[in-house]
Amino acid sequence: MSKNSDFLSTLKAFVNNVQVGNKSATEVADSLNIWLKEGGEAIKVKIEDEVERSVTKMGFVKRGEFEALKQEVASLKKGTTKKSSKPPPVKKKPVKKVVKKTAKKPAKKKVAQ
Repeated sequence: MSKNSDFLSTLKAFVNNVQVGNKSATEVADSLNIWLKEGGEAIKVKIEDEVERSVTKMGFVKRGEFEALKQEVASLKKGTTKKSSKPPPVKKKPVKKVVKKTAKKPAKKKVAQ
């Protein structure tokens, strides 16, 4: 109800200004027109935000994102990507030979009997 009362109070203020003679009917109409446009823009922004939030929650993709992805897939199919089609050369590292060391087992001492 507060939004309705805001509208009515604003309208009453405009009518009062005309009756008192502070403003002409044209000035009041212009002011009212500007006020309504601003209110409409505020509502439009709120609706767009709510739709954006709901769409994101549902997991939908925006049209612009879809079109960009579509173009990227098409370019990948053609093979004309921004990256070079050749893989980068692989640097070979020198191979080190591993030498196995044999562990010496200690000789068993004979015990005199």
